Amino acid sequence: MPKIVIAGGGIIGTSLSYFLAKDHNISVNLIDPKGIAPAASGKAGGFLARDWRDGTAVEELQRLGFALHQSLADDFVDTSIDYRRLTCSAVSIDESLTRNVQKPPSKKLEGVEWVDRAATGSVPMGTEENIAQVHPRKVCEHMWEYAEQKQGSTLTRGKVVQALIDESNNNAVKGVLLEDGTYIEADILVVACGPWTEQAFRTWFPSNIVSHLPKVTGIKCHSILVKPPQVFSQAVFFESDGALGDGDLEVYPRPDGDCYVNGFAGDEVLVQEDPGDEVIEQDAIDLLIHAMEMTSTQLGGLEPHTEQVCYWPETEDGLPLIGDIPNIPGAYVATGHSVWGILQGPATGKALAELLIQGSCTCLDLSPFHLSRYHQHECD
Repeated sequence: MPKIVIAGGGIIGTSLSYFLAKDHNISVNLIDPKGIAPAASGKAGGFLARDWRDGTAVEELQRLGFALHQSLADDFVDTSIDYRRLTCSAVSIDESLTRNVQKPPSKKLEGVEWVDRAATGSVPMGTEENIAQVHPRKVCEHMWEYAEQKQGSTLTRGKVVQALIDESNNNAVKGVLLEDGTYIEADILVVACGPWTEQAFRTWFPSNIVSHLPKVTGIKCHSILVKPPQVFSQAVFFESDGALGDGDLEVYPRPDGDCYVNGFAGDEVLVQEDPGDEVIEQDAIDLLIHAMEMTSTQLGGLEPHTEQVCYWPETEDGLPLIGDIPNIPGAYVATGHSVWGILQGPATGKALAELLIQGSCTCLDLSPFHLSRYHQHECD
C-alpha cells in the first residue's frame, strides 16, 4: 500500500482523501498547519454552477464537480453540509439611485427576491436545474471525517518545509520534513496548498529540478455574513459599473438563513500571508456593508456576525494544475482552480485518486491541466 502524504487541508486535500478512502480503500497522512479548511475552503461562498464553464477546457471538470456535489449531499444528507439547489439572477444598479439611502425602497423587479433599492433591471442566470450551493467548510469536514473513520487516515498539524528526495532513485519522493523537525515517510506527495503552492514549489524542492514550474498567485477577497429574519433562496450577481465598488459583488443566501456577501477582490499577487492568518482590511468590509445598504432594505443595516478574508489561487494561463510534477517521481500537484475551487474540488480529488492508484484517470481527461503544457510553450 502506498504511503501518501497530502499537503493542504482544503477542498482539494479533503476531496482526494475522501475518494482514496471511498473508491480505493487507501489511507493518507494529511498535513496542514491549521487543520481542515483553514483558508479559502472554509471561507468561500460555496456557489455551484453546472454549465457556466461550458465550451472551455474545464467544462468536463466543472460538470463532474457539480454532479459529485449532488452525490456528496446524498451520501452525507444534504442538510448536514447545507447543500441545496437555488436560483440566480444578475441585477443592474443605477449609480444615481444609490446616493440616498433614506429614500424609500423602489418597487421590486419581477423575479428578484430581495434587492429593492437602486435596481434597474435583472436577467435570470440559472435555475435549480443548474445552480446549487454547499457550505465549503462543512463538506470538507465531512469528507475528512469519512477518510478518518473508514480508512484510518491521519491529520498532522504542521508545516512542511522540505520535500525529501532520493537522489539514488531518480530523485523520487521519500518523505517530508516539518518545521518542528518531524520526518514523515512517503512515496507519494501531493501538493494541494492553493495559492501557497508557489512557496512549496520554490522552497520544498531542489531549485535545479523545479526551475521550470509555473508561477501560482493569489487574489484576496473579503466577505461578510449577515442573517436577515427571512431565509432567501436567490443568489444575486450585481452589475453596477463601479457604483457599489471596484469589481464584482455577489450575494449567496444560505439555507441556514445566513447571507454570504463578497466582492471587490484585490490584485493578483504572490501570497505572503500565512494560511488562516490573512489580515482583514476594514475598508473592504465597510464597502460590503455599504453595498448592502445601497441595494436592500432587508440586508442593509444588518450587523455582520462574521467578517473574513481569503485568497483564491490563480495560474499563468487560468487553468488548474493537476498531475505529476515533472522530474520528481511520486510528486503531484493540484491547485489553481481560481474561483471555482469548491465546485471543481471533488472532481479533482476523484480524478487524482485514480491517477495515483491506477496510473491513469478514467473519470475525466486531465491532459489540459498537466504541468508539461508550460514546458511545451517554452520549447515552442
